[in-house]
Amino acid sequence: MQTMMKMVVLGLASAAALGLAGCRSVAGDGFPDPERAYPRGGTFVNIDDLRQYAPGMNKDQVQALLGPPQFNEGMWGVREWNYLFNLRRSVGAEPVRCQFRIEFDSKGVAQNQHWKPEACSALLEPPAVAAPAAPPPPPPAPVRLQTDALFDFDSATLKPAGQERLRQLVREAGDLEAVRDVLVVGYTDRIGSDAYNLKLSQRRAQAVRDFLVGQGLPASAVRAEGRGEADPVAECPPGSSRAVIECLAPNRRVEITGITVPAKSG
Repeated sequence: MQTMMKMVVLGLASAAALGLAGCRSVAGDGFPDPERAYPRGGTFVNIDDLRQYAPGMNKDQVQALLGPPQFNEGMWGVREWNYLFNLRRSVGAEPVRCQFRIEFDSKGVAQNQHWKPEACSALLEPPAVAAPAAPPPPPPAPVRLQTDALFDFDSATLKPAGQERLRQLVREAGDLEAVRDVLVVGYTDRIGSDAYNLKLSQRRAQAVRDFLVGQGLPASAVRAEGRGEADPVAECPPGSSRAVIECLAPNRRVEITGITVPAKSG
């Protein structure tokens, strides 16, 4: 009698196993029929989560990351879990249906994985990061000319040496027709009243501007501006001694932007 019962139990177990195999309807490539997935149609998995999957994870970890298997293959005592995922290449893109199979060892540790179609694995590749755009080149430094070399004391009339220096500047600038926006800014040192220094710096900037236009720069492209003792480039002790006046020389200047001259080598 006991032998008979064992045979019946074994027969039922075999029939159940065959029935489960029939339900999964595994194709020749080892993947089940996608129409038998549950939930029907598969799931929309987070690709970032999917990227975190790796061989060596146990079933609890895989389930926490991807959810339970979707083809009724059971949770424990099985060597394969199958999934049907809908993956998007980008936000709003048409989803791509992909089957994913994980193979476990006898201890329930993931060993291998397979995709159908195999091209689905490429969807997990991180998007290419565009190389950052090169920063725009810094604007060319202004041409800085000491007004002591351009003008006599308390004068806004260019000296011959100053005129020659400006001619040289125009020659180095090359194509004058390409000049679009030139700004000539005059500065003084701190000695004297603010009003006086501002007026003197304006007169000197205007003199340089007029000379450049006379050398061929478009009049509409060249502006002049005086800023008096603003923006000093040299810090000097108080007073107006000869030494202090010499120290303040870099502040007595004309700066010209918008004209690019080649850097001097050596």
